[in-house]
Amino acid sequence: MMAPGFWRKDGLLPALLSPAARCFAAGGWIRRRIAAARSVAAPVICVGNLVAGGAGKTPVAAALAERLLAHGKAPHFLSRGYGGRERGPLRVDPARHTAADVGDEPLLLARTAPVWIARDRVAGAEAAVRAGAGVVVMDDGFQNHRLRKDLSLLVVDGGYGVGNGRVMPAGPLREPLAAGLARADAVVLMEPDECGVAAMLPASLPVLRASLQPIAPASLAGRRVLAFAGIARPEKFFATLEAMGCRIAGQRAFPDHHPYGEREIAALIAEARRAGAVPVTTEKDAVRLPAALRSGIETLPVAVRWRDEAALDGLLARFY
Repeated sequence: MMAPGFWRKDGLLPALLSPAARCFAAGGWIRRRIAAARSVAAPVICVGNLVAGGAGKTPVAAALAERLLAHGKAPHFLSRGYGGRERGPLRVDPARHTAADVGDEPLLLARTAPVWIARDRVAGAEAAVRAGAGVVVMDDGFQNHRLRKDLSLLVVDGGYGVGNGRVMPAGPLREPLAAGLARADAVVLMEPDECGVAAMLPASLPVLRASLQPIAPASLAGRRVLAFAGIARPEKFFATLEAMGCRIAGQRAFPDHHPYGEREIAALIAEARRAGAVPVTTEKDAVRLPAALRSGIETLPVAVRWRDEAALDGLLARFY
């Protein structure tokens, strides 16, 4: 789904939905109270967020695993496998599994370290440990209380913030802001901070500032492109292309995790050809493209850049 526009600002509709939001928040509170968190025989780092939709969790999780690998550790990822049919626990095999099987994000993470998908996060973490995981990096799952976490990071997109600050369905929050921040060990703020996120955070909560930077942007700079994306904030991808110097012939936004069909992609390729442009999408979208048509699509890889790597190492030092 695409996030409703009214989630960005307060108004009459969010106010009318506030009773439903209170019920949603109460349900989350009850689940937290009755959940009996279980530990596994390896530390668990959770990379989550407070809003529905993306904030940059998956690139941050990949960056943490790369840091752990550089220090000789053996990270394994744990994901719910959103959008995939498999329930797990299952180790992702990019040569055999598709996004329809395991979801798009696990396929991206598998480029860095082993990935396990599991609807039951405890069972997934245990499977990862049996397979040799020295650290379990949990992509999403901050609101899952059955698996005990040793470090919980909240990723916040500075371009969206917390929207209107209300809980679903009145706003984008998965739980009340204060309750979520109270359980976090640190916040990863994806810059630029256009919504004043830093100012709303408790002074005692460590903040790691980071940004998503395109890799090898010169390969697309100056080219005429037809941009399309099925991510939480497609407009952020389009703005990145413009900032790189691409000439935008067209923009097509799809819902997050959108499963592309062959006819749909063939039509986009034909439209790009008529416009004298090259079709471009994100890496996350690329793994959802029909295999027979992927060669006709350019992708824009991105990587997390940390403003203060020493602060990051300070948080991760006990896992090195």
